Amino acid sequence: MKRTTALALTLLACGVLAACKDDVPSAVDADTTLANDAPDAGAVSGSDYDGTVAKPGAPFSVSYKIIGTPIVGSPVTIDLLVTSTLGPEPVTVSYRINDTSAMMFHEAQPAQVRLAPVADEEFIKQQVTVIPQREGRLYLNVGASVETESGSMSSMMAIPIQVGSGGRKLEEHGEVQVDENDEAVRVLTPE
Repeated sequence: MKRTTALALTLLACGVLAACKDDVPSAVDADTTLANDAPDAGAVSGSDYDGTVAKPGAPFSVSYKIIGTPIVGSPVTIDLLVTSTLGPEPVTVSYRINDTSAMMFHEAQPAQVRLAPVADEEFIKQQVTVIPQREGRLYLNVGASVETESGSMSSMMAIPIQVGSGGRKLEEHGEVQVDENDEAVRVLTPE
């Protein structure tokens, strides 16, 4: 009798646990749900892109995918997916390179475009082509802005581009000197 009662209680406990398992999401399901609720790349899967650059509270996020392997002197294309939290408003996307000795735009690449999302989509797809001029970690600055009734809202993001295996060489300007407080300072000299 005791065996039958113990077996029945064990089966009942297993049945209750199995029923509860369907109602409570597991840790993996919770992470997946949270990731799906985050402002992602809209209807396009984020796994197709190398990364997403977004700042907390920013009106835009930019997902990017570098096509091919960046090589010095060869054009490299970057797919961009700009997602706006402001809805289907036209967005001005601009590109800037800070160090033109490290990277330059392809001759047919405009520095700024104004685009609107396609119907039933909350994102804008765009391609930009740059030509790396040296190895190391290079950055393409992508700006997105939109005009609203209360003014202009914009965000600027940096897209990292690794060219070759070499690291970025730190270029130092000026010379290090010691000031009157015995602190090291860098003095810029005319060259």
